[in-house]
Amino acid sequence: MKILIVGASGTIGSAVAERLKDNHTLITAGFSHGDLQCDLSDLDSLHSLFEHTGDLDAIICAAGLSSFGPFEHLTQADYQQTLDNKLMGQVNLVRLGRRYLKSGGSVTLTSGFVSQDPVPGSACVAMANGALESFARAVALELPQLRVNVVCPSFVEETLAMMGMSNEGAFTADQTAEVYLAALNGSMTGETLKVAEFLAA
Repeated sequence: MKILIVGASGTIGSAVAERLKDNHTLITAGFSHGDLQCDLSDLDSLHSLFEHTGDLDAIICAAGLSSFGPFEHLTQADYQQTLDNKLMGQVNLVRLGRRYLKSGGSVTLTSGFVSQDPVPGSACVAMANGALESFARAVALELPQLRVNVVCPSFVEETLAMMGMSNEGAFTADQTAEVYLAALNGSMTGETLKVAEFLAA
């Protein structure tokens, strides 16, 4: 398959790319790294991205900027960045990318565990994650020729270690990548695949 991976230089994205590189043709994209550069929050940038990729079998997004912090400290700019990038950036990958995806193609987006299990400081990103998951459920009803799913990761071991936090009970990026492969190769659509539940099953 010819697969576009947005965010392929990140912790999870690079693990997904590593899993796929030997058996598929990959096009990697990111804000400043990858085969192509793109800004998720810029519609013109996304148009240009797809003009360069041409036809695709699948799109995987493991990117998206979001703001995290105490509710009383979050600004309008924090919410707007999260909406423009984390939410609408991924929505627009579907809106624009569907024209380049072959029939039966797959789109896999990324939310995050705070959509289901919020923690203090997560109001902004939880809002975007929850909206993204609802979007996938709804849009899948109207795009029968494609499969649109969301992977909902937890913090990965590598990120927790980098932050100096305990990674007890966390999954590695490589383990998390397994769920993206399940979304890519499966038959489901409109689903949110929770990494913790999927890997524990």
